[in-house]
Amino acid sequence: MRRAMTLVAFAALVAACSPQGGEKAVDKAQDAVSAPVGQTSAATMGANLASAYAPSAAMGDMYEIQAADIALERAKRADVKALARMIKTDHTAAGTALKTAVATAAPDIVLPTELDQRRKGLLDNLRSAGVNDFDKVYIDQQVAAHEEAVTLNRGFADNSDAPALAAHARTVLPKIEAHLQKAREIQTAISG
Repeated sequence: MRRAMTLVAFAALVAACSPQGGEKAVDKAQDAVSAPVGQTSAATMGANLASAYAPSAAMGDMYEIQAADIALERAKRADVKALARMIKTDHTAAGTALKTAVATAAPDIVLPTELDQRRKGLLDNLRSAGVNDFDKVYIDQQVAAHEEAVTLNRGFADNSDAPALAAHARTVLPKIEAHLQKAREIQTAISG
């Protein structure tokens, strides 16, 4: 599976770096490759091990908050800004609740304090998006990020090895699903 993901990533970057591609095409390819990488990680390690679930969930919350901050500054559409506000509020609360659950249930798990390279790249691409493209780039990233978060939390929700963390996954899942539904609706409106 890892080799297949590497080949997908390589093919996307080669296509994006073609003479017609330019920097925006590279950003788009990086965002596109990030989605299956995140889904694979969420569906495998994150859905099965508390030591992978908690850091992945924390990383997702951090990314969502930082991406929402950028959207609140740059988005043109009112519905995009409203979604960014909702995401920031809900993921801030989820991050706080996750820290409490980890401290109580799995104090040996260390939560990340900064983003990984994949999510830093997504934020860089968001910051570099053109004025007219920003809302679409943000919403496309949000659909992919929330699909990943749904996979992660749904997969971990019935984990019997870490019941407090599984309860956290069950608690946050409805809000994440609501974010995904709203992001998809906006994505359709922007594309249509």
